[in-house]
Amino acid sequence: MFSISSKAAEKAKLILKNEGKEGWGLRIFSAEGYCSPSFGLDIDENPQEGDEVVEKDGLKVFLDKQTFDLLSEIELDYYEDEEQEGFILKGPMPSCGPGCGGGSCGV
Repeated sequence: MFSISSKAAEKAKLILKNEGKEGWGLRIFSAEGYCSPSFGLDIDENPQEGDEVVEKDGLKVFLDKQTFDLLSEIELDYYEDEEQEGFILKGPMPSCGPGCGGGSCGV
């Protein structure tokens, strides 16, 4: 089942608070791109009809049915190092091609 790491939930809630959108959620959606399929990330106030809603530590993540099914064994995580930081999907990516990070794709 799709999951959210504690670090990702903490960072997302901080970003939402700083944007003045406390209580909103993240939306993950599938899109065309290099990683086939690839995924995007956005901020959304409410789920749309038919969305799956996954919660962790007060953070809500909205996924349409197709995206939820594609990411069934994936975890949303957050990474930081000295050069970059961001959200990442970790786990066995569906049809993830070469160069996609060997089992992870950034969002």
